[in-house]
Amino acid sequence: MREETEYRPKPLVDIGGRPILWHIMKIYAHYGIRDFILCLGYRGSMIKEYFLQYEAINNDFTIPLGATGEIEFHGTHSEQGIRVTLADTGLHSMTGGRVQKAARYIDDDTFLLTYGDGVADIDISALIEFHHSHGKLATMTAMQPVSRFGLLDVAESGSVRSFVEKPQTEDWASAGFFVLNRKVVEYLDGPECVFEQAPLQRLAADGQLMAYRHRGYFFAMDTYREYQYLNRVWDQGEAPWKVWDE
Repeated sequence: MREETEYRPKPLVDIGGRPILWHIMKIYAHYGIRDFILCLGYRGSMIKEYFLQYEAINNDFTIPLGATGEIEFHGTHSEQGIRVTLADTGLHSMTGGRVQKAARYIDDDTFLLTYGDGVADIDISALIEFHHSHGKLATMTAMQPVSRFGLLDVAESGSVRSFVEKPQTEDWASAGFFVLNRKVVEYLDGPECVFEQAPLQRLAADGQLMAYRHRGYFFAMDTYREYQYLNRVWDQGEAPWKVWDE
């Protein structure tokens, strides 16, 4: 992703003219989640600038020159009412460390957590309902990834009996999209804490980690080729993660 991230953070990489961060937030907002805390690190000032300029970018406006006065914005956009807290969590903090630093802005006993580079058609309401149904501290979304390679069934003689191009695996992997009890913060230990390692391992060992099986679409943007793919399906009007209306 160096072509896109050398001068800006990955969450600001555009998909269809909008940062992938915007797409992720729109997924949540579609299900009524409209209060966001962004854990800023690499070039976090650019994300702050994006939201500081959001109204001017997305609305017509009138600005008085040469005199003091408020800018008058004309029209509305569908993001009205969304609340965004931008928290500087350090340039070198790891994932768990970022959550720990931002925890002071979490007001509820239950909060949601995800990454800034993955989109899905996940039903957030069903995910939250599943989390509350089991009473454990943590729920992670699990999906069955597609193999990076085609798989061969090869006979002893070397003859290929069958070939399947990049099949979906039977194993489950984390897709992020967590629902967590506030007590999970107690499992985090400093800026070098990697959420996906010791904290999740301890939660699992304590019987406090559950998996919500998502059988729909999930895609993480890790390479330039994946960035091109997401833009292509968006431009073609075939983006499965677009669960919201205009």
